[in-house]
Amino acid sequence: MEFTPTKLVLRCYAKKEQGKWQAFCLDLCLAAQADTFEMAKLKLEDMIVSYVFDAVAGEDREHASYLLNRKAPPKYIAKYYAYLALQHFGMLRDGVRRAFQEAIPLAPTPLHV
Repeated sequence: MEFTPTKLVLRCYAKKEQGKWQAFCLDLCLAAQADTFEMAKLKLEDMIVSYVFDAVAGEDREHASYLLNRKAPPKYIAKYYAYLALQHFGMLRDGVRRAFQEAIPLAPTPLHV
């Protein structure tokens, strides 16, 4: 897999629904849920580190090409870009939707080190 600067940044968004925050990583098709945005984002970050480690150096490395190129369905990608555009123009002020980016770990390490 060839890494370019755009592939080193993962597209993510979070939304609050029924009192819980849900955070999604579009480029790895991962999701996490928690009571606060910060906790949902932290859980998602931990999942990303673990996922990348398993795909690159762990038990799933033989499937790395597939796992590191697994994208979310188009409707979730569309939501991300809608949230990003609204956020950019200062129109996303409801406090229940956020677009953000995460850097892919370059030196994957297991969480238990």
